[in-house]
Amino acid sequence: MELVPIIAASFVGWIAVGCGRHPDLVVYCSLDQEFAEPLIRLYEQETGLRVRAEFDIEANKTVGLVQRIREERAAPRCDVLWSNEIAHTVALGQDGFLARYDSPSAADIPANFRDPDRRWTGFAARARVFIVNTDLARPEDIRGMWDLVDPKWHGKVAIARPIAGTTLTHIAALYCTLGAERAGEYVARIDELSRSGGVHLANGNSSVARLVGDGALAFGWTDTDDFAVTRERGAHVALVVPDADGCGTLLLPNTIAILAGTKREAEARRFVDWVLRPETEERLAFSRSEQIPVRASVRRPPQVAAPGALHPMLVDWNELGRSIEERAASLKTSFVQ
Repeated sequence: MELVPIIAASFVGWIAVGCGRHPDLVVYCSLDQEFAEPLIRLYEQETGLRVRAEFDIEANKTVGLVQRIREERAAPRCDVLWSNEIAHTVALGQDGFLARYDSPSAADIPANFRDPDRRWTGFAARARVFIVNTDLARPEDIRGMWDLVDPKWHGKVAIARPIAGTTLTHIAALYCTLGAERAGEYVARIDELSRSGGVHLANGNSSVARLVGDGALAFGWTDTDDFAVTRERGAHVALVVPDADGCGTLLLPNTIAILAGTKREAEARRFVDWVLRPETEERLAFSRSEQIPVRASVRRPPQVAAPGALHPMLVDWNELGRSIEERAASLKTSFVQ
């Protein structure tokens, strides 16, 4: 299945999809514009409604739109939040920014990807994985998170600075899953090695993937969508799904939620119902980002894992949401230079 062609934009920020009249709906979206905008255009074509989508810039890593929602509480502009990173969505729900809505389209989405209070729903996940340069390392020699800090890989590995985006969420999830002592030990080792050149701190997951793909490093943490793009450009890379025999692999779904107090509740519900259909997961699975459907029944290309084929990390999403801001502040003391 192919996405509707996208018209390239010369900037990233807000884009009025369907200009010419006031929008029927305003959506804040941190999924990459390349993947979200064609779906929103398709929704417009099918429904006749006008959507204004405002996209986060890469440097903000979702936090920009979330902060705008918080700042606009007295006069909300956003009707629906579509986020590609779950922790801040959960936190918004806990802080009263999200409305309860039990979408009929989510009936077959597994319970661990749905808020028990129905303030958000998860779909189309990415996994936290190692990207490995097969000219520099054998994928079978790399199994789990602790390989990153193994002395034999000194100076040959990378992770994005864990202060934003999915890397921050990953580290925060380790604290929730492994406990403060074990997760703190991992973070301390990364911090120590980054200061001695043993671990390269990149500016983002795409930078890690590029460094490994170009042969500058042997392997590093990234997301499955960044791996897919690197493989597509012909780099000699392999994907290692880590910790199958340990704490498990972190799956990070997109989330969608309706803002509390929206005056366009009917339109917001209609959009959420449309996005949460299996067809959306299928389109994202067959896109360049190769996102992982959370429904086992959804068709996917052979290189995209089925949820049952993975040993997922069991994360308490509510605990993650409560801790994400505090964890971010703590990590910045070590990793912002």
